[in-house]
Amino acid sequence: MIDIEEIGLKAKNASVELQKLSTKKKNAALLAMATALEKNTARIIVENSLDMKDAGDNGVAPAMLDRLKLTEERIRAMADGLRNVAQLSDPIGEVIRGWVNEDELQVSQVRVPLGVIGMIFEARPNVTVDASGLTFKSGNAVILRGGKEAIRSNIVLADVLREALEENKLPVDAIQMIDDPSHEGVNQMMHLNQYIDVLIPRGGAKFIQMVVQNSTVPVIETGAGNCHVYVDELADLKKALPIIINAKTQRPSVCNAMEKLVVHSAVAKELLPQVKEALEPFNVDLRGDEAAKAILPDIKLATEEDWGTEYNDYIMAIKIVDSVDEAIAHINKYNTKHSEAIITEDYTASQKFTNEIDAAVVYVNASTRFTDGFKFGFGAEIGISTQKLHARGPMGLNELTSTKYVIRGNGQIRES
Repeated sequence: MIDIEEIGLKAKNASVELQKLSTKKKNAALLAMATALEKNTARIIVENSLDMKDAGDNGVAPAMLDRLKLTEERIRAMADGLRNVAQLSDPIGEVIRGWVNEDELQVSQVRVPLGVIGMIFEARPNVTVDASGLTFKSGNAVILRGGKEAIRSNIVLADVLREALEENKLPVDAIQMIDDPSHEGVNQMMHLNQYIDVLIPRGGAKFIQMVVQNSTVPVIETGAGNCHVYVDELADLKKALPIIINAKTQRPSVCNAMEKLVVHSAVAKELLPQVKEALEPFNVDLRGDEAAKAILPDIKLATEEDWGTEYNDYIMAIKIVDSVDEAIAHINKYNTKHSEAIITEDYTASQKFTNEIDAAVVYVNASTRFTDGFKFGFGAEIGISTQKLHARGPMGLNELTSTKYVIRGNGQIRES
């Protein structure tokens, strides 16, 4: 059985070494890792194809297989992500604020690494690379534990990145992959407080809640995406239709894909037949409330369970409302606080929506698919936080730091 404590100790030791590295050395390592990925493309694809075959044989859904699949283009994109991270400003050592207090002490709040970050994620091998790049640049060691469906892919990606570190004489154990996909490894990680400073789970809602409820290591809650697009009564339907199609069908398996369409009753009769026709080439399974079914008789009647479900598939439920207030109430009741959108030409409605919707990211007249660290200019992301403490939304370099106060004096002592 794999010794998780030994992995934790190695990560803690590596994190100490990482804090000593200059920005120049960290960037050089990131560029070397990017080159190594591209040079080992064939090797990576071979291992990924074995994962894909096993997943297919085990009946994994096509949309989830898309998450798992690695191609030359996707490997190149991962390498480019590392290069983008190398170009970003190094947050470590940044003075956030400073002042002189009444005792003439110079007080500075400075960014520092979190230390050791644990990542538990499902069948998303790109997480291995994104997490490794962001944690390395921000001076953190990372312990990765991926899902069994991507075990070979994750191992080879981590090996390639570690080989690049070794060639550059840098701490190899800054990146470690747990190659045991059993639940015992997850259980040990969730209680490794003496080594892991923060745990970040990525996956389905049930998986994330299991980690949140059982971990003694502090957890940043991420990812589950029951996302909505609301089409207001004053929406431009020429904008609405392509946004709906993009948000639902571009990559339905990802957490920022739209799962529910909320439509104002004033535009429902005109819009919904257009939506149904546009989605037919994608074979989207449409469900709706009674008002939606009255307009589209062929669709299924949505159940209470539908409203709270993240499908990660070509399935979409439709809710018809009579006001922006009703839309907001429905969304806030069922959403996972990830990404929500309103389509409207009414500034007042858009302001009400952005002010009152409880979500990490709120859009006006744009697809939810843009909730992404790369699209936000972070180079990549380690996850999308749906909680409110420390970090919220796509997490880049700054979200992987803490702060400490540095106090400079000239012999002062406290007398009262």
